[in-house]
Amino acid sequence: MFDLDLIKKTYENFGPRIYKAREILKKPLTLSEKILYTHLFNPEEVADFKRGVDYVDFAPDRVAMQDATAQMALLQFMNSGKSRTAVPSTVHCDHLIQASVGGRTDLKFALESNKEVFNFLESVSNKYGIGFWKPGAGIIHQVVLENYAFPGGMMIGTDSHTVNAGGLGMVAIGVGGADAVDVMAGMPWELKFPKLIGVKLTGKLNGWTAPKDIILKVAGILTVKGGTGAIIEYFGEGAESLSATGKGTICNMGAEVGATTSTFGYDQSMERYLRATGRAEVADQANGIKEHLTADADVYAHPEKYFDQLIEINLDELEPHLNGPFTPDLATPISQVAKVAKENGWPTKIEVGLIGSCTNSSYEDISRAASLAQQAVDKKLKTKSEFTITPGSEQVRFTIERDGFIDIFNKIGASVFANACGPCIGQWNRPGAEKGEKNTIVHSFNRNFSKRADGNPNTHAFVASPELVTALAIAGDLTFNPLTDKLVNQEGKEVQLDPPTGEELPNKGFAVEDAGYQAPAQDGSSVDVIVSPDSERLQLLNAFEPWNGQNLNGAKLLIKAQGKCTTDHISMAGPWLRFRGHLNNISNNMLIGAVNAFNGESNKVKNQLNGGYDEVPKVQRAYKAANIPTVVIGDHNYGEGSSREHAAMEPRHLGVKAVIVKSFARIHETNLKKQGMLGLTFANEADYDKIQEDDTFNFIDLADFAPEKSLQLELVHADGSKEIIELNHTYNAQQIEWYKAGSALNLIKQQNN
Repeated sequence: MFDLDLIKKTYENFGPRIYKAREILKKPLTLSEKILYTHLFNPEEVADFKRGVDYVDFAPDRVAMQDATAQMALLQFMNSGKSRTAVPSTVHCDHLIQASVGGRTDLKFALESNKEVFNFLESVSNKYGIGFWKPGAGIIHQVVLENYAFPGGMMIGTDSHTVNAGGLGMVAIGVGGADAVDVMAGMPWELKFPKLIGVKLTGKLNGWTAPKDIILKVAGILTVKGGTGAIIEYFGEGAESLSATGKGTICNMGAEVGATTSTFGYDQSMERYLRATGRAEVADQANGIKEHLTADADVYAHPEKYFDQLIEINLDELEPHLNGPFTPDLATPISQVAKVAKENGWPTKIEVGLIGSCTNSSYEDISRAASLAQQAVDKKLKTKSEFTITPGSEQVRFTIERDGFIDIFNKIGASVFANACGPCIGQWNRPGAEKGEKNTIVHSFNRNFSKRADGNPNTHAFVASPELVTALAIAGDLTFNPLTDKLVNQEGKEVQLDPPTGEELPNKGFAVEDAGYQAPAQDGSSVDVIVSPDSERLQLLNAFEPWNGQNLNGAKLLIKAQGKCTTDHISMAGPWLRFRGHLNNISNNMLIGAVNAFNGESNKVKNQLNGGYDEVPKVQRAYKAANIPTVVIGDHNYGEGSSREHAAMEPRHLGVKAVIVKSFARIHETNLKKQGMLGLTFANEADYDKIQEDDTFNFIDLADFAPEKSLQLELVHADGSKEIIELNHTYNAQQIEWYKAGSALNLIKQQNN
């Protein structure tokens, strides 16, 4: 049991704060509004905040960090002047373990190859009062759901899939490390008050359809940017029929539509999960205020009056979906896959099926997939594709091994990887991927951007439920529809797979010998955090230079990025993860995946100092050496995907001054602001087309930088002609202070001093 006193205190405040908010707003409240209003940094400052407009200060209950982002977050926290975190915080070692041979072997190799980083994270956690989950303990979001998430709570995490905790009725939000530093330092955490999207679920899932199919359907409706700036709140009889972990799956992939977070009202499935995971006291506490842990009755009775957008899905009619390739919002019902695959020329032979990850690694997920594996054995079917399982936590892995599921998977030739992110984030040593061959994989992960899983741009990755992935791996064919199609077994007979079955929770209860948790020292003052000055993996941070208060003139174009430019394109993962604690070294991957609009190539941009073309980081380092400021131009939803703040810190470190785009993904825009960058949008999107390769940029009124005041940018073209375009921004007064100070962290240090 963690943080019971904190949870009790949160619940004690719930009722009074909700009554006060309801009185001021003069209307019934959604669940999302209840959680937001009960977590105001200054509870007495209740107001009718305008959704999508007003910036509001919040006080989250806790912070969670994964090992890849924790390095930079904690390097920043070390500069905050604080001796201990102000709220409960944890570090989870899950990103740096590469999937290659099998769980135990891969974990042993990771412990050796990442020893320096793991030792740093362990020691810094010990010093500052942070709970440490060792390598092999599990994936951050599954571990949080099993141990820390609680109905009605608010948390932030340095990973975009922190939203997974919405499965237990939280408002859990992915942020950059600088935001985490604010909260760990006891400062208010600022967020633009979210819009609200309601998703009403009627009916009940049946047969082959799984909770994953709900969010795959929603992704097809909203697209990768349709949830930006909004909380998605699920409700209805269909919502109540889902397991807590099924709800978690749905919330997890809300990150793929850009949602701030997603959540569900407290119900019996959450109570069952809390009790099954050793938190009966939390369930008892939640039951005591359960009327506050869901929306007011009129909200769900008349949702069109209370949500900015309403979506209705009848689960009785929902088909299993397959989303992809290359984007998680390209949604295709299973009955249409064969037709659509033929029209698009997708490779239909499935090379690998992969289940697990933070999105789908619950006991229920694994048990339903295992029921299909057992059918394959009983019906004498030979699995046509490679098949892998990535357990979400040591508790889940230990329990499914005890209950025989791993033995069942072994019978169909499956490999069990370590309890870590692995292939989902590009940590997959896939044999032959370097050949770049066109191929298809199916997985139960959340993202399927080009090169994401194995580094091969020609790998067509499709997202589905673990059940559908298992069936497709058995068939080895993307066009196989298990609802209608038959397979020929090893005896030459036609057989059909029955719908999967499984258990929501283990009948014998969860079990584990060593969950992997390490508590911090009561007094960390004598703990040393050692970072070698010669390290290639870790580097202490130097403060960024503050703004000189003057206009920015003579800036050159570094790159005009065309089309989708995610944080994977700006700061790749995979082999680059090893440098996440060394800002200068990881900056050598800056924007190497972005497509240059002027030549259609990646990592090849013009150096205006010599007229030649070179790699993006090399060109930027040349500009920095010459003390020439630069600008990055981008398309729609720039910075989509992971919360990694390296995508903002690398340009800042190398001397990029401004990022100007058609639109931003929420977390990346905030990360740019936190690091003292200019994140701006075209007032007229068509002005993107006016940017030429040899342009020089003059910010002619930056000296008057102010909230709600657009900026004027002078473009000086190579032929000497000039034109002025207008740029918008969303900086408020506080964020402009970050810019003036050089970063939000600089401002915190000033205030602490």
